[in-house]
Amino acid sequence: MTPYRFGAAHWYRTSPELDATTASQPVERGQPNKFVDAVGWIWGIPNKIILWDRRIENHRIGPQTEAAVAEYLAKNELSSVKVRLNQYHPGDDWRRLAANDSVGAGWRYTLGTLSVLGETILPGRLFGGDHFNPFTNTIHIYSDVPAVAVHEAGHAKDFAQREWKGTYAAVYLLPGVPLYHEAIATSDALGYLLTESDEQTQQDAYEILYPAYGTYVGGALGGIFTGYGTYVASVLGGHALGRIKSNQISSGTLLESKQVPSRPTSDFQEAVSNTEVDWHAVERLDVDLP
Repeated sequence: MTPYRFGAAHWYRTSPELDATTASQPVERGQPNKFVDAVGWIWGIPNKIILWDRRIENHRIGPQTEAAVAEYLAKNELSSVKVRLNQYHPGDDWRRLAANDSVGAGWRYTLGTLSVLGETILPGRLFGGDHFNPFTNTIHIYSDVPAVAVHEAGHAKDFAQREWKGTYAAVYLLPGVPLYHEAIATSDALGYLLTESDEQTQQDAYEILYPAYGTYVGGALGGIFTGYGTYVASVLGGHALGRIKSNQISSGTLLESKQVPSRPTSDFQEAVSNTEVDWHAVERLDVDLP
């Protein structure tokens, strides 16, 4: 298996202002509110059922999940990414939108404005929805699952390397395109967790991220085939594959976790630096996607 690619600050195209304001407190936590969090827990019941895990959108983020996302950001040198753990802070999100000059102003003040407006009017503190907002460079977490938090951080790492971030975010809205973005984040999260986490977290990652990806597959197929059958089949297929992978870890037959080094070797670091020029060519693909 190819060694996991830890990110490096010189790979990224980020906002210096966000770097300066985020470094002192990259992770913030909302104050507990029994009523609000209870409403959020109830609202999240459908997603708990779909992913078959009561921790999904439970609005009670434990120290393990917080540590997992914080360590991921630190080890991948993502210093300008803000993490909100069950927090509603629209004022700061609007400030981050204005400050994030790594995204073109045209995209920030159109699609970016709509995204922050949606977060303001329909707060995740009530309605859940773990996600990464590229326009504010902010991760919003409402589920107490380390793999989910790392997956959203994987989106942040993906976007940090993009030159045309606004275009890359916009094409996500096109049918079928989310499969590409989600595959990158899912693959990165699994690679990282197989490298850096314990066996239980690795099993959880397969059992959550595979069916979660199945929801995107089902959504894409739903635009082609009518009815809910394809969606249900895609989610159940994700659960089945995730359980298979999880069982392989527990039985010791999944070799990936044994083969990946804890940190990249010097040879690997040199190989990464030698491929920087090719990355710029890949970036130009952003504007060519359908």
